Amino acid sequence: MISTLGTTSSALAETAYSGRDKLIAHSDEFQKRIIEVTDGVYAAVGYSASNVTLIQGKDGSIIVDTSANPVDAKAIMAAFGERVRHPIKAIIYTHNHPDHTGGATVFAGKDKPEIYSHKLLVTAKPDTGRGRRDGGDAFGTMLPDEDFINAGTQLEYGRTTPHTRDGFIPPTKTFGGAEKELTIAGVPLKLIFTPGEADENISVWLPDPKVLIAGDVFLKTFPNIAPLRGLPTRPVEKWVTSLDKLIALGPDFVIPGHMGTIQHAAEAKDALTAYRDGIKFVYSKTMEGIANGKTPDELVQDVKLPEKLAKHPYLQEFYGTVAWSVRGIYSQNAGWFDGNPTNIFPLADKERAEKLIALVGGSDKVLKSAQDAQEAGEFQWAAEQADYLLAVDGKNAAALDVKIRAFRELGERQMNATARNYYLTVANSLKTVRSSDR
Repeated sequence: MISTLGTTSSALAETAYSGRDKLIAHSDEFQKRIIEVTDGVYAAVGYSASNVTLIQGKDGSIIVDTSANPVDAKAIMAAFGERVRHPIKAIIYTHNHPDHTGGATVFAGKDKPEIYSHKLLVTAKPDTGRGRRDGGDAFGTMLPDEDFINAGTQLEYGRTTPHTRDGFIPPTKTFGGAEKELTIAGVPLKLIFTPGEADENISVWLPDPKVLIAGDVFLKTFPNIAPLRGLPTRPVEKWVTSLDKLIALGPDFVIPGHMGTIQHAAEAKDALTAYRDGIKFVYSKTMEGIANGKTPDELVQDVKLPEKLAKHPYLQEFYGTVAWSVRGIYSQNAGWFDGNPTNIFPLADKERAEKLIALVGGSDKVLKSAQDAQEAGEFQWAAEQADYLLAVDGKNAAALDVKIRAFRELGERQMNATARNYYLTVANSLKTVRSSDR
């Protein structure tokens, strides 16, 4: 069977909990600290869901991104302490995500800074997402502490302080086109349009100390090209072009939108290049497969990063995965149809399940097979068989029990935070449903 995560259930059983252990170790990236990147440039890491950068100017300061909410922003301002030179002359949003724009009121205070962004931020629509079917949540917002590890690019988002836009200030100055050069508080800088994870993402370039503040176009995890939470597939070709621009700058220091900084030119070049090459490889191989008539399921099995890229620390699958990217790129470029005429007008889930259950010899045999699969460590296959039973009878208690356990086992084996969080939130939600039916 092909797992929707691109990993067979037998492989999951073999690796046991190594993925979870890697995800736990990944939490070290979110330790609270103020990093002096270079003279006059400081990054607040781990205080919020995203990084905040302080740039000291001659007669004031510049803030790049503002954290997720006013509570976090106050903690960051306190941590920056006397490093902040008042007044705050400018706040720069790299993109519109709430975890980067939620604390602006705190940093602005009474200083009335200009708020800079790309013009697309003004018209950017909030992430729609899908309805939380069975309680699914990629960020694990409602998971109990004993189930939660992190959110992939952040220690947590919305668990300690609820999501809010209360600290957002609309931009006062925007630009279109490829870039804009400015001097703020005596600091020459360049705003560079670098779409990727967000259509309106900009990166901030300080040419004199050669500091790159990337926004979310570059992170220490495989990119979330096709998010589980229900968003359009990100623009991969534009993302690659954006990374080409950043590599060409030759930065000595890099501050990503999340996690720790890079402090050496050689590491910066290596990491940015690997990140670009990983995205480019997955895109080109998927497009090649589409041209050759491959289906999404076939491509998920075929498209694997070369060993050097697969082992690179900036391409570990803590947030996005190669498999989801393949599926997203396929649907973005070739549509929903996989080329098999059987799937033009497929049977409804319930009708298919009824026929398959009858073919096997009844619900009891399917349930026994699902339970046997579970005992054999084939948790994906167990969950899929439970789905057949639940398609016919959504209150089948035994099938719910199989699905709950399968999701918990699958979740506990994940190194990908969003997959883990989704599995476990749904398992907990189904457990509540199961209990209420007793």
